Amino acid sequence: MINTVRAEVITIGDEILFGQITDTNTAWIGTELTNIGVRVVRKSSVGDQTEAILQVLAEAHQRADVIIITGGLGPTKDDITKKTLCTYFGVGMVRNETALALVTGFFEKRGREMTDLNRGQADLPANAVYIQNDWGTAPGMWFEHQDRVYVSLPGVPFEMKHLMSNRILPKLTAHFQTPIIKHKMIRTVGIGESFLAERIEAWEDALPEHIKLAYLPSFGGVKLRLTATGSDNTLLDSQLNEQVAKVMPLIEKNVYGFDNDEIETVVGKLLIEKQLTLGIAESCTGGYVSAQITKVPGSSAYFWGSVVSYSNSVKVNQLGVLPETLEAYGAVSEETVRQMAEGVREALGTSVGIATSGIAGPDGGSPEKPVGTIWIACSTSQRTVTRLLKLGQYRDQNIQLTTMYVLNMLREEILNQ
Repeated sequence: MINTVRAEVITIGDEILFGQITDTNTAWIGTELTNIGVRVVRKSSVGDQTEAILQVLAEAHQRADVIIITGGLGPTKDDITKKTLCTYFGVGMVRNETALALVTGFFEKRGREMTDLNRGQADLPANAVYIQNDWGTAPGMWFEHQDRVYVSLPGVPFEMKHLMSNRILPKLTAHFQTPIIKHKMIRTVGIGESFLAERIEAWEDALPEHIKLAYLPSFGGVKLRLTATGSDNTLLDSQLNEQVAKVMPLIEKNVYGFDNDEIETVVGKLLIEKQLTLGIAESCTGGYVSAQITKVPGSSAYFWGSVVSYSNSVKVNQLGVLPETLEAYGAVSEETVRQMAEGVREALGTSVGIATSGIAGPDGGSPEKPVGTIWIACSTSQRTVTRLLKLGQYRDQNIQLTTMYVLNMLREEILNQ
């Protein structure tokens, strides 16, 4: 019988709690554990205090089968993970000769003097199984204690990833008989979480017991994550695809991609497929739309350039916006953004032009056009479409949301052709 194997990931270090470094380890470890069928049930961060570490270890023992610890294995006095593990397991410290030889060779190769602190990195809790770190001096350690597996790894991300990939994940796979956990992500745009939930409620209620649904809100839309658990990889893939096929007729208009698809990548593939080229005119987004487009490798095949027209004079002189349009309707208007999209398409000689103009904030709004009032447009040889966005008070969010919406407008127009 295959049972669920639960894991907890613990990061150790005051620098994480102080916000001095960003913890990327837990996200990476969570993904890798899921890929081998281990379900992460908790992630914890704790500072460099013995009692706090002992407490979180004891708590993890109650809810997890595997406890993965990163950090606190350096040579200095503030790195207390090994000593704390000795206290937790009730054992002493023993010098590991294999670890000592590795540390010695590490320093000799670099022509550096080794101190007693460096030699101390070869001292391990007596019950530890030594896990060789080929990329650093801090060892990995594997413990088996009261039907639990504890793994202690260095906090340096590239060292941790090497140890996990090449040593720990194979050992976990051999130690546990784990189920297969498969994810399928459906990426939507332009629909809120509650509206989406109402639309697919009947489908969600009919999901099989072994397939779970999660709503993951993001800028401009919601990701739907289907998670299936079982023992047959091919069967799970088939069952997930079957559920996607059932829900798509309900949400197809709002779906722009699956799994790791990003909107800019999807748009790029469509432009190549349809042999179209793109020009961009940006005002309130200040080049952010263009930056997202050019994040995609190979975007030079379809992206010809952009005009960041913050001033009205640039709108007139480079994009061909009529002065009377600006005078009558203002820079933030349907009429202006339409002429911007058409103007950039003509100026750059592209198949498609998209444009943004609005009040990103936090200042600049009025009763008639409050902060968050933004117009977007997409122009092709067939037509120009526009849309009014009524967003919030926060500048960064407004820029990111506008970018998401204008790229989705572009996607929809390409598909409509």
